[in-house]
Amino acid sequence: MRPLAEVVEPEVLLAAVKAAAVAADDKKATDVLVLDVGDVLSITGWFVIASGSNPRLVRTIAEEVEARLKADFGFEPLRVEGLDGLRWVLLDYGDFVVHVFHEEERDYYQLERLWADVPKVTWQEAPAESA
Repeated sequence: MRPLAEVVEPEVLLAAVKAAAVAADDKKATDVLVLDVGDVLSITGWFVIASGSNPRLVRTIAEEVEARLKADFGFEPLRVEGLDGLRWVLLDYGDFVVHVFHEEERDYYQLERLWADVPKVTWQEAPAESA
């Protein structure tokens, strides 16, 4: 299967990355973060990282991200790993990877510390200013 970047406009791809973060947040994920790893990692462009406080929530977050990207963009992951243990679920879309961690695993692996030098992507809309 070809990478999405070969068949999808870059703006659409970034919109999907942000939509994955929003979907995780909508299901009560904590510490949702989007990292632009494309300049330092040749195998993917972005990481979406989110946490859940228990295995059921980890599954719910991963399922919501997958369903939202399928419904809104027609994207399906190339592979999904970690559904057995629900400690670290990885949804690999090729050009971006969604990591849904149990909070304990996230604290242990600290991906955001490992990738501290890469830019963070703003995925939340700025709050509307009141008049």
